[in-house]
Amino acid sequence: MRVMLAVCFLLASLAVARADDAPDVSAADRAAIQGVIGAQLDAFRHDQGEKAFGFASPNIQSMFGDPPHFMAMVEQGYPQVYRPRSTRFDDLVTINGRIVQRVAIIGPDGTPVLALYTMEREPDGTWRIDGCALAKPDAVGA
Repeated sequence: MRVMLAVCFLLASLAVARADDAPDVSAADRAAIQGVIGAQLDAFRHDQGEKAFGFASPNIQSMFGDPPHFMAMVEQGYPQVYRPRSTRFDDLVTINGRIVQRVAIIGPDGTPVLALYTMEREPDGTWRIDGCALAKPDAVGA
């Protein structure tokens, strides 16, 4: 579990360093992306593991196997995402060719973080979360 978290943080630091231009994404897709992330955050707040797990991409689901393992990872490794005091959607960017939604979060301890949600469009056209990396808000350029 710790190794996986370390890999996630390493990927976050690499991703932060390579933010490209805004992606060419429709207003409907932007709304859908924010809807998926918001719904997952709401599921975390209410300890709805099955629902939260359902918003994860097939890759993430296969990594964790089931909702209890996924929820344990989020609770332990991402307390800001698991129990945010507040959230604000920022811009949508392309990082290493992937669409990433930036979300400003105030964690349960009052500390701000920037959550970088890598999104994946599924064959049926829906959006799923294919990863989340946390960074200090000042570590990411505007």
